[in-house]
Amino acid sequence: MRGKRVAVGLSGGLDSVVLLHVLHGLAPRIGCKLSAIHVNHGLSPNAGDWQKSCSAFCLELGIPFKAVKVKVKKQKLGIEAAAREARRAALARLAVDAIAFGHHLDDQAETVLFNLLRGAGLEGASGMPAVGALGGKVLLRPLLDVPREAIRAYAGDHGLAWIEDESNADESLTRNFIRRRVGPLLEDRFPRWRENLARSARHFAGAGLDSNRLLRAYLKGKGLRAPSEAKLVEMLKQLASNSAAIAHEGVVFRRYREKVFLSKEKTAAPVFKPRPWKGEARLELPALDGELRFSRVRGAGLDSSLLGKKTFHVRLRSGGERLRPDARRPSRTLKNLFQEAGVPPWERERMPLLFCGKDLVWAPGLGVDAKYLSAGRAPGIVPRWLPSVKVPALAP
Repeated sequence: MRGKRVAVGLSGGLDSVVLLHVLHGLAPRIGCKLSAIHVNHGLSPNAGDWQKSCSAFCLELGIPFKAVKVKVKKQKLGIEAAAREARRAALARLAVDAIAFGHHLDDQAETVLFNLLRGAGLEGASGMPAVGALGGKVLLRPLLDVPREAIRAYAGDHGLAWIEDESNADESLTRNFIRRRVGPLLEDRFPRWRENLARSARHFAGAGLDSNRLLRAYLKGKGLRAPSEAKLVEMLKQLASNSAAIAHEGVVFRRYREKVFLSKEKTAAPVFKPRPWKGEARLELPALDGELRFSRVRGAGLDSSLLGKKTFHVRLRSGGERLRPDARRPSRTLKNLFQEAGVPPWERERMPLLFCGKDLVWAPGLGVDAKYLSAGRAPGIVPRWLPSVKVPALAP
């Protein structure tokens, strides 16, 4: 941070007052240009007094001070989340290089516990990073490993005054409930619950970084440029949803059954018209980005003697098709068989199917219907679908 502009988010509460005081003492050694920013949400009748208190403290220390008023719009996630979004938006507009917050060890432990109780995934379980990003700026949390009691002791030793937000006593707010009710109960049985949860958060964060590195390496291996760190995190977050379809560098990432598939991005699929098959060894299907190949074998595949007796054609599925690849079992819907075989849903609609009249004779990955199979050592034909763009899968 030498030579950089660092703003402390100063609410006037214990944590931010101590952080500003600590950084004020360290600024000459660090060589940073320190300032303070106070975001006035206007939610408390005391908001004006808090702003004056922050201004007076900065004047006493000789630190540049700025106050910003924001409007908090209520949203589904509650007033806390709405205030946080408004605050972050205001801070993101600051003309500084970094913003420092006073979050400490207790905040981290409470955040991780809160996120876990909501069923959060890897990102939520990672808690708050000590170093992050906000609106193109570096986000710093220098006190993240410091317990609240140590911060309070520091304030007492230096005669610092701070504001007590009356909303901190409102136990209808989940974080306050955890702090005032759950925390003391955990303290009796698990004295180091805060340190343990914070350590778990670091493990989870490390796993998240590993995931980023893996995804970055995978993209590079496919000849694709890796996006920014923030985009990588967002991609991983979306891939946690089975319905995600993420476009990047002309390809699309999709997740199905704990695997991530990569396919070529297409704007609109070309129309595929049914094609007759008269026994050719190869049938090019450019509209489907691939070709069918037919290998001559014995005792397997489609009974080749049927070629001169019946008419075959290739078309796409229209719905309701059934296939009986196992003579010992009844016919089943194509949808059910595709699901059982693990064929991704987005591939099923553009797979070429071989028909004889209205009968489905063969489907890629499923085989030939028992009614059309060659018997014993009789000559047969095995169809194969070869897409021109192979679809690699990223292991879970």
